[in-house]
Amino acid sequence: MKIALSTLAGAALALGLIAGSAMAEDQGIVVYNAQHESLAKEWAKGFTKETGIKVTLRNGGDSDFSNQIVAEGAASPADVFLTENSPAMALVEAAGLFAPVDADTLAQVPQEYQPSTGKWVGVAARSTVFVYNKSKLKENRLPKSLLDLADPSWKGRWAASPAGADFQAIVSAMLELKGEPATADWLKAMKANSTAYKGNNTVMKAVNAGEIDGGVIFHYYYLGDQAKTGENSRNIGQYYFKNQDPGAFVSISGGGVLASSKHPKEAQAFLKWVTGKGGQDVLKTGTSYEYAVGKGAESNPKLVPLADLQAPKVDPAKLNSKKVIDLMTQAGLL
Repeated sequence: MKIALSTLAGAALALGLIAGSAMAEDQGIVVYNAQHESLAKEWAKGFTKETGIKVTLRNGGDSDFSNQIVAEGAASPADVFLTENSPAMALVEAAGLFAPVDADTLAQVPQEYQPSTGKWVGVAARSTVFVYNKSKLKENRLPKSLLDLADPSWKGRWAASPAGADFQAIVSAMLELKGEPATADWLKAMKANSTAYKGNNTVMKAVNAGEIDGGVIFHYYYLGDQAKTGENSRNIGQYYFKNQDPGAFVSISGGGVLASSKHPKEAQAFLKWVTGKGGQDVLKTGTSYEYAVGKGAESNPKLVPLADLQAPKVDPAKLNSKKVIDLMTQAGLL
């Protein structure tokens, strides 16, 4: 009898430990992460250290995850969605799959770095730039506007990565700023004038090697390479269009809590931490070279200040990835 009771007690203890472990596991949040893996890891690590809440990162791309979330609907295992660019957030929002962001989290980020709807919030930002080979182009010969690249004089002289979410975000901003006819015309000219590469890093390397005069990418690729060996950027200059030009577009990286989240309190806490001092300090001191967007937050000192970029005002909630893909497909770019 004593042996039987001991065995039962041991089994009960084991079951209790398993149940306790499962409960602890269940307290974690799942983040569909389309941001840089290294940046998201730093955010997750800092948040867990401060709160004790586990974060499980599932890494992928903007478009892939946004379409996956829409397909999963209320059955999505994700608690939080992080992106590099706004159009993926707008797609999920349009499907009605985000819960409103807590007011105290929204209060940590200026209005210009969040959508007008409050369904998600900006967590970081990146600027459009024109990178150019300094031996092939002098500053007085650079395009004054992103729209200038449609001119026949630029035929065969510039590059981009049209299949990437980064470039599609830039086109989405142009669509919002200039309208469909002007954007469609520009994309047709792009098809005639530009060379397509796979990935912004590849564009930068091609410009650095002198394969092409210039290219449209985001700012942090150059800075990231410079922080390492600089071998893929030593011949490059970065040009900021400014003047509220479509080429001065600042893309907002977003964070949102899924309405179907099984851990809404913890998911909201994660967004609050990322947009607060802890998360924004990671942007200042880390190696992502993305802009901090929180109120009073400082970006890496190597960056051109956000206020100096003279970016056009674009409501991130209005960026339309589906329409952009349609237009780019019609132009033969996808």
